Amino acid sequence: MTNPKEEQNFRELLSETSLETDRRTPSSLKARLYSSLIREQQKSGPLASLDETVSAGYGVCVFEKLVQITPVGEEAKSHFFCQVCHARVLAETFDHPPIYWPYCPYVAFKQS
Repeated sequence: MTNPKEEQNFRELLSETSLETDRRTPSSLKARLYSSLIREQQKSGPLASLDETVSAGYGVCVFEKLVQITPVGEEAKSHFFCQVCHARVLAETFDHPPIYWPYCPYVAFKQS
């Protein structure tokens, strides 16, 4: 059973808090979280190759497409290429980064 005094304190705290429903998570935070999640995923093993990604019906950005069509092995196509892309740096720094490439996840973050 809850303590009536604690419950009253909790209600007072909630009444002082204003919840803004119009606020959205900044795109720069989304970009940093995405980069961190991909880096964590890489620790458990290689990412899906670009060929596998495209054959599964997903799009790849223009820079990943260049790597995909390059005649190299599948292991070379399984890296996190956004790690060296300037779009990632812009997206992690600015809330409205000047990047517009199709299929770039960082562009999608600024739109949502």
